[in-house]
Amino acid sequence: MLKVYANFNGFEIMNTEAKINIDDFNYDLPLEKIAQFPLEKRDHSKLLIFKNGNSEKDFFYNIKNYLPQKSLLVFNDTKVIHARLLFKKDTGSTIEIFCLEPFELEQQQAFQQKENCKWKCLVGNNKRWKSGKIKIESNNITLFAEKIKQNGEEFIIEFSWQSVNLFFSEILEIFGRIPLPPYINRNPDDDDNFRYQTMFAKYEGSVAAPTAGLHFTENVLKELEEAGIKTQTLTLHVGAGTFKPVSSKYIADHKMHEEHFCISRQLLESLLQQVKDKSLLIPVGTTSLRTLESIYWLGVKKILKLENCFFLDQWETYKMNNIKICAEESISALIDSMDGSGDSKLNGSTRMIIIPSYDFKIANGIITNFHQPRSTLLLLVAAMIGEKWKEVYQYAMENDFRFLSYGDCCLFI
Repeated sequence: MLKVYANFNGFEIMNTEAKINIDDFNYDLPLEKIAQFPLEKRDHSKLLIFKNGNSEKDFFYNIKNYLPQKSLLVFNDTKVIHARLLFKKDTGSTIEIFCLEPFELEQQQAFQQKENCKWKCLVGNNKRWKSGKIKIESNNITLFAEKIKQNGEEFIIEFSWQSVNLFFSEILEIFGRIPLPPYINRNPDDDDNFRYQTMFAKYEGSVAAPTAGLHFTENVLKELEEAGIKTQTLTLHVGAGTFKPVSSKYIADHKMHEEHFCISRQLLESLLQQVKDKSLLIPVGTTSLRTLESIYWLGVKKILKLENCFFLDQWETYKMNNIKICAEESISALIDSMDGSGDSKLNGSTRMIIIPSYDFKIANGIITNFHQPRSTLLLLVAAMIGEKWKEVYQYAMENDFRFLSYGDCCLFI
């Protein structure tokens, strides 16, 4: 029996998880390999296919050739908000406010606010902003910001604006900038407003794009449909924590960020049918995968009548790992719960971390971009394909693949 190594948020973490050293998930990523701009055509990115232990390359527009009939692809239809706001003080100092998520309101409620709302934010150049309101103006519209309180690195900021009938979502469109990742060393341009959104983008709330979806086009979707590949969507709003590097030596000491998601009854029915038919279920992106696996565990919690059935904590899955409940039972439990409540959608949140030793319950693979060294996303890839991730990434380096958000793509089955 393994002895307990650490206790995290009330959950005992065993040696197999706790002693994962992040240094084992490092690799050399030259700056020239990091894509700074998107390709002219979305579906002309390279595609690395890893299947049965072997890697090969093609172009993304041929992805239909590598997916079996009756596979189900699940996309994230979240939309990136213009989260970066640049205020200018009378002294000339620039204060950057990065909107993370609403304070005390649901996402859609917050975007529909008029006149004022409060958000959790990061503040750049904070020392230059002691107190009081700061403002920016455009076309006779004035946006004010005021610090309400500070919680660690985050601030609660109250925004207020002088205009007639403008929602906060419209205010962000007017004043905000698209939040390109920190490793893209340039200011966003007009093209990024379109290219840093997937074609599925519908529900506002993310501060980073679900980048695996950036490669898809109408033509690719049409060919997938003709090839007998099915599609569904879910919504997970991507937080800034997705870029947070693992700074601790052992993964047990890393605090995973929380993200909110919404799934429909229609999606659950599709998942249930895939499981019954034993057909492949391929999430598009780590955000979709994280949501699908969280769905399984929320169903388990529902069956076991545990508390907080719509929230999954960081290490909770590893505590329940010996529980023998199949995916069909778990998904059915969530459908029954929705039938009982009359809800057509299920809202939840997850801090789930997926690391080597994790046993996937729903996903049979993933479509994903290449991820940063020492990141939780790379740990997720390693959980999916094991130590082979090193060979895959080396193959990508040797074959001039482009890395990270605007880079090329992988298909793991």
